[in-house]
Amino acid sequence: MNRNVSQMTAVFVVIWLAMVGSTWAQEDEGPTATLRFVVVRDSDGKSVRNAEVVLHPVKRKGKQDKGEMELKTDADGKTNIDGIPYGPLRVQVLAPHFQTFGEDYEINKAEMEITVKLKHPGGQYSTYDNHADDKKPQ
Repeated sequence: MNRNVSQMTAVFVVIWLAMVGSTWAQEDEGPTATLRFVVVRDSDGKSVRNAEVVLHPVKRKGKQDKGEMELKTDADGKTNIDGIPYGPLRVQVLAPHFQTFGEDYEINKAEMEITVKLKHPGGQYSTYDNHADDKKPQ
């Protein structure tokens, strides 16, 4: 009986230390932001539901860092997330029947709204088509 109590106490202390350590680590990371995303069609401004918004942290030299977060837009084409640290962030948006969107943003405010306008895919270029009107590189 006494052994069970000491084991439970040890587990409680470990959990408490993990929670306190996590809180301290969050405080050391600096300020965080709340991001709101609105995803619409470029052609008519209507919302795009179930678009996948993928967030990638970016290192100082522009290389993508490990880890990512994935969000889905609601029926109004909106999604949001809290606790994103200040600094560079790569945003990709994917949705069926649209071109993939990608851009880097500098997160530097407590609240930011990012509007993404998705375009329909363009036609594919074929070497078999007549391109007499196209300018040739010089």
